[in-house]
Amino acid sequence: MELELIATAAFGLEALVAAELRQLGYRDLAVDNGQVTFRADEAAVCRANLWLRTADRVLIKVGSFSARTFDELFAGTRGLPWADWLPADAAFPVRGRSVGSQLFSVPDCQAIVKKAIVEKLKERYRRRWFPETGPLYAVEVALRKDVATLTIDTTGPGLHKRGYRRLVGPAPLKETLAAALVLLSRWQPDRALLDPLCGTGTIPIEAALLGKNIAPGLNRGFAAEAWPNLPPRLWAEARAEARDLARRDLKLRVYGSDIDPAALDLARLHAREAGLEGEVFFQRLPVSRVSSRFEYGYLITNPPYGQRLGEEREVERLYRELGEVFRRLETWSAGVLTPHPDFERLFGRRADRKRKLYNGRIECHYYQFWGPRPPQAR
Repeated sequence: MELELIATAAFGLEALVAAELRQLGYRDLAVDNGQVTFRADEAAVCRANLWLRTADRVLIKVGSFSARTFDELFAGTRGLPWADWLPADAAFPVRGRSVGSQLFSVPDCQAIVKKAIVEKLKERYRRRWFPETGPLYAVEVALRKDVATLTIDTTGPGLHKRGYRRLVGPAPLKETLAAALVLLSRWQPDRALLDPLCGTGTIPIEAALLGKNIAPGLNRGFAAEAWPNLPPRLWAEARAEARDLARRDLKLRVYGSDIDPAALDLARLHAREAGLEGEVFFQRLPVSRVSSRFEYGYLITNPPYGQRLGEEREVERLYRELGEVFRRLETWSAGVLTPHPDFERLFGRRADRKRKLYNGRIECHYYQFWGPRPPQAR
C-alpha cells in the first residue's frame, strides 16, 4: 500500500532531511517549511524512523482539505478513512496548530476533529463508545492558510531521543541538530573530528554514529511498533537491514574536550550507552590548550552563547580562543553554531558560509570555514 508520509524538521534542516530520504531510496519528495512530504510503502515508516538523523518525526498524512468554517472542518475530517488506521481500542488524542487561518481557536478545532473521528469510527465498528485503551495513534490537525492537514504520528517521542542520552547537562544540544552540524560540515569518516567544547558529548557521538553508518533509531522503540496495521515483520526486516549496514569495525578519529569534569563523565556514559565506548575519546582540557596531531580534520562545536547577565565577556574571550586554536589548525575546516552577532570579528575570520539555524527557539548561525583539501593519494 502506498502512503503519503511527512518527515517534519526544524527550520533550515528540510534540505538535509530530503537528502537523507533520497539516500534511503525515496524519490517522490516535496520540500516545504518544516517538512518533507514523500510517497512510499509501509516499510518506509519503519526505515525512515530508524534512519533519519535530522528529522523530528515521521507522520502519516491521512488527508487535507479546505476548512474555513467549523462545519467544513467536521465534514472534511469525517470524510477521511480513519478506520483504515485506527482499531476500535485505539488511543487517539488530538493536538492542533493554526497559522494564517480563519479557524484560529486550536482547542475548538481539536474538539471538532475528535468528534468527527468518533463519528467516522462508529460507522465501521457499530459502537457508541470507544475505550481508547489500545495503542497510541496521536492525531494532529494543522491549519495553514485555511487548509487543514490531518496526520497520525508514527514516531512517539521525537527522533532526537536516540536512547543513549538519559541525563543531560545545562543547555543541551538536540541530537538531530548535532547530526545536522556534522552533515553540513562535509566531514568524512577518514578525517579527524574534534569538538573542543563538547559538553555531554552529543556532537562527537552523532559524528561517530554517522561515520560507522549506525542507524540512530536502532536502540529505541516507536509508537507505530504497537500498531496492528504494520506487521511486526516490517520492523524486524528494517532493523536487520540496519544491523547489516553498520560499519562497526571502522576505526574513527573522533574527539571531544571540555573543562567541566561532570559534563565529561556524562559524555563517556552517553558514548557507552550508544555502543561507542572506546570509539569516541574525551579529555579535560581548556580551549586555549586544544591541538591535534592530525594534519587534516574538522573542528565542529556549539559553544556557550553567553545570554545570561554577566557571561558576555567570558564568552567573547572563549570565541577569541577558538579563533586562535583554528589558526593553529591551519589545514582544518571548522563549523561553529552561535547566535552572537559579532562572532566573525571575535573569531578573527569571515566565514566561507553562514547558515541560519534554530537551536530550540534561539536563532543562530552556523559559521563554516573551509580548509584546504588533503592531497590525493597516488
